Amino acid sequence: MPKISPKLAICIVYVAAMMMDGLDATIVGPALLAIGGALGVSPAATNMVEVSFLVSFALVIPAAGWLADRFGTRRVFLGALAVFTLASGLCGAATTAGGLVAARVLQGLAGGMLAPVGMAMLFRSFPPEERLGVSRFLMLPTTLAPALGPILGGFLTDHLSWRWVFWINLPLGLATVLFGLLALPEHVEEDAGRFDLRGFALATPGLGLLMFALGEGAARGWGDPLVLGAGLLGACLLALLIPAELRSPAPMLDLRLLADAPFRSAALVAVLASGGLLGMLYVFPLMYQDALGATALDAGLTVFPESLGLMLATAAIGWSFPRLGARRVMALGLLGAAAAFVLMSRVAPGTSPWAVRALLLAVGFFLGHAVLAVQTVVFDTIADEAMGRASSLLSVLRQIGGAAGVAASAAVLAASGGAGLGAYQAALLASVAFLGGALLFALQIRPAPAPQLRAEAEPSV
Repeated sequence: MPKISPKLAICIVYVAAMMMDGLDATIVGPALLAIGGALGVSPAATNMVEVSFLVSFALVIPAAGWLADRFGTRRVFLGALAVFTLASGLCGAATTAGGLVAARVLQGLAGGMLAPVGMAMLFRSFPPEERLGVSRFLMLPTTLAPALGPILGGFLTDHLSWRWVFWINLPLGLATVLFGLLALPEHVEEDAGRFDLRGFALATPGLGLLMFALGEGAARGWGDPLVLGAGLLGACLLALLIPAELRSPAPMLDLRLLADAPFRSAALVAVLASGGLLGMLYVFPLMYQDALGATALDAGLTVFPESLGLMLATAAIGWSFPRLGARRVMALGLLGAAAAFVLMSRVAPGTSPWAVRALLLAVGFFLGHAVLAVQTVVFDTIADEAMGRASSLLSVLRQIGGAAGVAASAAVLAASGGAGLGAYQAALLASVAFLGGALLFALQIRPAPAPQLRAEAEPSV
């Protein structure tokens, strides 16, 4: 094999891995109805396919940096990519809902390490003056994959099988792992520091059990002993986590940062906006297929404009943010998205598909503005030495917010009958409630005079 520049090798492996990771975040939605039908579970119960991935993804983020420093970025990154690829194969081969959820947990644990470890490889390879140019070059393929995910998921479900929404990762994953073994350089830190084992031991089962209870409550019923026991035990573990993290000199999740009021308000806006968006993206494809008779491909094509709206928001935010300020951009964005959600809940069998797509475009445009504004100001009051811990905390909270949004929508769907247009409409309104909560916290953010948009802020809805 010809010798390849380490910088080029890192870029190739990073882009391939982020495309797989990003695609997996959006490709499954249009396939959920087919998955539920094949595995014998109700539409409301399919929420665990998404919730299990989101929660396990979040749990490993704080540990990713330490693992990479301790064992080497190349070893950890390629190991995570290999496990992610294996888990994709297991997801596609699942014959029971429980087997699919277990494989999704494994996939999430591996996927949660790819972005932070991959970013560390990039930053160590490129000096500061080259990073912006590299980021812009890599942004197109890594944002295109999640944008195309709904269309690809719908096409594969309709023309092959829902199993191919997972198996599509296998050829690219295997090729990337083999290429990385041959071309990637290794880097190991001499002193990786201490790992917060107590925090990890409390957070992992605590969040897992609580999200299991929220997800399974929709299928088993809230009075089920397993649901009640898991929920209570998870809540107790998380209650123990808070004082443990506050006392730890090197916490896995630095909860002390939430004492900073501007950071706390902006973070809660991001968390609740994520819950609202992912709850809608879970419910609406199910509603469009199950209650309105659309195909999986139709559902994917209808959801796709949300990504286009986000791209438009990325272009427009440079004009709107300096003129309106963070609080107004967030408030208007959240109000616009909430209005679009309400109108989506009124979609009926005779509604034009183009009208529905226009609503999804509006969701991306308005919610994209709100999220980009949050990303621009959320770290304004955080000291430089705490920036890494604040970023890790925000990433974890945003993933948990998304999982809570999906679980809440599924719970409302199940409580409203689990099927039928009315049940889906009620579940969509639950997502509106998340955006309403985000709006309340956005209004607490003090306006700043004519701020300049930061070039490094990238959309991550």
